[in-house]
Amino acid sequence: MDLIKKIKDIIEPTLNSLGYHIVRVQFSGQVRPTLQVMIEKLDLSALSIDDCVKASRQISALLDVEDPIDTAYQLEVTSPGLDRPLVALQDYVRFQGAEIKLETVSPLEGRKRFKGILSQVKEGTIFLKPEDSEATLDIAYENILKAKLVPQF
Repeated sequence: MDLIKKIKDIIEPTLNSLGYHIVRVQFSGQVRPTLQVMIEKLDLSALSIDDCVKASRQISALLDVEDPIDTAYQLEVTSPGLDRPLVALQDYVRFQGAEIKLETVSPLEGRKRFKGILSQVKEGTIFLKPEDSEATLDIAYENILKAKLVPQF
């Protein structure tokens, strides 16, 4: 089983019971490995520092018992922030109408990076109205390498 999935399986039930949803789990770094757990509230209200501390304590306790990581690491629990990553298909549905940046696995129209309005999500396809084009792109969810919201100020 892949490490990220194993970690999610360990911590997700407890976080859900506390009213949190996992946005993303990442493990990175060679010299100073970091486990980043990005969470938001199930009711979508604002996440406070106290929420992150509460979740961090629970995650730390669970991972100390299960011990899925065989090296020392730093645990970081964060909110998604203004430039929230779009990870699951339902994230794209939730943020229809928002401006996003995304990178594809395979090139579309000769390029991989796009910025524009997420106009629609239908049957696993993301429809993006790029800022530099009149045409709407249809992008298969499986072809998206990474995507995030563009903060509006």
